[in-house]
Amino acid sequence: MKRFFLSTVTLLALWAMVLVGLPAAAQAKTIKVGAILAETGGASFLGGPEARTIRMLVEKINAAGGVNGDTIELIIKDSASTPEKAISFAKQLIEEEKVLAIVGPSTSGETMSIKQICEDGKTILLSCAAAEVIVNPVGRYVFKTPQKDSDAVKKIYMAMQKMGVAKIAVLSDNTGFGKAGKEQLEAIAPEFAIQIVANEVYDKGATDLSAVVTKIRADKNVQAVVNWSIVPAQAIVAKNIRQAGWDVPIFQSHGFGNIKYVEAAGIAAEGIIFPAGRLLVADTLSADHPQKSVLVQYRDEYEAKFQEPASTFGGHGYDAIMILVNAMKAAGSNDSEKVRDAIENMKGFVGTGGVFNFSATDHNGLDIDSFAMLTVKDGKFVLYNK
Repeated sequence: MKRFFLSTVTLLALWAMVLVGLPAAAQAKTIKVGAILAETGGASFLGGPEARTIRMLVEKINAAGGVNGDTIELIIKDSASTPEKAISFAKQLIEEEKVLAIVGPSTSGETMSIKQICEDGKTILLSCAAAEVIVNPVGRYVFKTPQKDSDAVKKIYMAMQKMGVAKIAVLSDNTGFGKAGKEQLEAIAPEFAIQIVANEVYDKGATDLSAVVTKIRADKNVQAVVNWSIVPAQAIVAKNIRQAGWDVPIFQSHGFGNIKYVEAAGIAAEGIIFPAGRLLVADTLSADHPQKSVLVQYRDEYEAKFQEPASTFGGHGYDAIMILVNAMKAAGSNDSEKVRDAIENMKGFVGTGGVFNFSATDHNGLDIDSFAMLTVKDGKFVLYNK
């Protein structure tokens, strides 16, 4: 018995020595990935689908063996769309959790509030927010997955030109997204011979915007309204416009890409025109479209698991986590600098928002062709072909 005990101890000791001597790559590790998303609060239509998507994908990736043999440990923080919480969580994830990267935040204001924190902490940030200022000017560690504000504005103005619209009213909410969009609408209008004759900002928490609608309607020259928002109040704008009996064309930003906004606006949503990625109309794409298989697979998996329609916002979460995973695979490493470099040099990545081609001067990686123009017909999103 004693001899057996000594032999066992010896074997265990030898095995421990072997493990210690193995290269790091041969020993499975845990990769900490943080996420700051608005699962609750005014931007929950964004953060909820993003968080559910990322959890679903990480679960699937880990079940398939992880990334380079390592397991992802996902740490999601609910910011409730509050910049103060986003700042606190970013510091916690970077300083205490030592995460490789942060996915999110959901909103532009939150993202801008932590952009420098991530830069200073040399931590990769893959934002799910849309404002172009997130990546312009380019930060070494900061990327984003939604399409450019400026491209969304150009798509809207191109549609207006075809309609013969030259004079418009602009409404925007007082979030970071609203402010950034308003600036782009104003800056690009002259390029398309568009004149903004009324321009109003409303509170993101507003529950009645009839007074604002009355104000912009006072200018009889208004031929169309652009409502640039990311919060539920954007549905109230549409309702108040139609309740006032005003049959003016309504354009929304790419922040309208969740069917819940349509449901909130009800019949007033009919005919709304907006730019978006092709996830919402995936079935209409040709079989050989480069995004078709990715869009359909993600949509079907998400809807089967969560019993709710997929949205472009969940798609932003999909793109963020999958870009990170593909960068780790390409780098063959979980070293933050190597992964960062792999993202910046990534070409031809097919995501839900488009085909991404990053570079040292472009940390968004999408162009205007990533947008399609959609409209609402019978309570559903369809391609706008006029």
